[in-house]
Amino acid sequence: MKKTAIIAAAIFLYLFSGSGFSQYTNYMIFPSGRNQIEPSIVRHPLNPQILFASAYTITSNQLREGVYISTNGGQNWLGSDTIPGLANQNSHAGDPGPIIDKNGNFFITHQGSFPSGMYSDYSTNQGASFTKTVLPISQGDNDKGAPGTDDAPASSFYGRSYLAWTRFTTPFPIVISYTTDGAVTWSGIIQINTSLNTNRSYGPYVSAGPQGNVYVTWASAISTSPFTEDAIGFARSTNGGLNWQVSENAYDCNGIRTTQLSPWNIRANSFPVMDVDKTGGAMNGWIYNVTTDKNLAPAGSDPDIVLHRSTDNGNTWSPGVRVNQDPLNNGRNQFFPAIRVDEQGGVNILYYDNRNVADSADVYLSRSTDGGATWNDFRISSNRFRPAPVTGVGQGNMGDNIGMTSGNNKLYPVWMSNQSGLLQVWSAIIDYTIIGIQQISSEVPKDFSIEQNYPNPFNPETNINFNITKAGFTSIKIFNSAGQLIKVLAEQELNPGKYSVKWNAADEPSGVYFYSIETNNFRESRKMILIK
Repeated sequence: MKKTAIIAAAIFLYLFSGSGFSQYTNYMIFPSGRNQIEPSIVRHPLNPQILFASAYTITSNQLREGVYISTNGGQNWLGSDTIPGLANQNSHAGDPGPIIDKNGNFFITHQGSFPSGMYSDYSTNQGASFTKTVLPISQGDNDKGAPGTDDAPASSFYGRSYLAWTRFTTPFPIVISYTTDGAVTWSGIIQINTSLNTNRSYGPYVSAGPQGNVYVTWASAISTSPFTEDAIGFARSTNGGLNWQVSENAYDCNGIRTTQLSPWNIRANSFPVMDVDKTGGAMNGWIYNVTTDKNLAPAGSDPDIVLHRSTDNGNTWSPGVRVNQDPLNNGRNQFFPAIRVDEQGGVNILYYDNRNVADSADVYLSRSTDGGATWNDFRISSNRFRPAPVTGVGQGNMGDNIGMTSGNNKLYPVWMSNQSGLLQVWSAIIDYTIIGIQQISSEVPKDFSIEQNYPNPFNPETNINFNITKAGFTSIKIFNSAGQLIKVLAEQELNPGKYSVKWNAADEPSGVYFYSIETNNFRESRKMILIK
């Protein structure tokens, strides 16, 4: 058999082997013997190389909060599955939230017990050790705290940080407290709302705008099982959180609050996540709110990720936009979104997705560069996993959230996966300036085709153009002369049209390479030559 035939056969076998691979290298940020769930991540406001992540860590019914630090943009991580300096203190119950304020102070908020309440722990040495706030922020029955910090230099409240949560007493309102000294002390508790009719307010999220407005959003859920979220609440403060303008029903939703998300029997929710454009560009100040909906347009009969945006500080909201681009009503789940507006104004949404295999989940990123009007989907996980409840916490619980931040033209997502045997926090470093496939023309071509790359031979970059006539999931992959897969250039849903994708082979040796396109029932490979 000729060498080219052997290589072609190897490529064919790989394309249909189901082997895990991603165009982004996946890694565990802190491998350990504990389950790690509900990861969040933030970056330093002045040095985006410094990242601070946290997770709810669980072993033998011992509940703690993990602290993980990178000082080189996610290349390496240090940390602990318990808060350094506080590992043996009995005041931990989950829902951790990391913050780095304008002065570089690290602190982490979380639920606590003995007594129950919301707590914060602060560090003055970039997370090497922490001190517990002398008194809990509140005592009593509380749920799902979410911190945020004002990171806008033009704000009168620049550096003020906030924590919002639900009080589990009638009328189940959202309340908030703030700190101006890096979580050493906190303000009194400020009640934001009174809840809609007989509903309860759950899952608040805090963001600050470019001029110092503070925004809080939450899910308004019915008060009886299955506690479905049927509206999204929103509030705005223009004086640093002291007073609030409240809309108990900013817009309608139909959530997925359940303990039996099929086919895994895990608990899921539709708590909203939110971010604000602070780039100073054309969409400066736009607010983006994201939930998981079903049976309410534009969502289908299965869970879909839905975005609403406001261009007027939350006074009015756009109709919903379906973010995930897989076929509508295909019986597949998208859930647990995280959102980040990057430094170029791109809107990036991370979520779990089982569109490819019914019983296993991938992690997808959807990205919009036009303010959320249109979206492209990218699979960023290298291996699928089967979601499952974690022992030691509530029935069916796999956690309530994943997270993402950005800096240096990179996205830093964090998610939980049990592909190693335990639920651990995974990540990838995504350069959003070169992500995926670029559309050249939306005119429907007559035939499927993939063109010869140009230039060819090349060093180190080359362009690959191709045409597709039918919408579908499309992948572009690079193989070496031995038939080994070395790069996935793109994996995403595409509409009919003409497209281009770039490959930078700066890290590869000179030699013969093959590129392959697969979409619907069309597959084709071509040869190219790298000369250095």
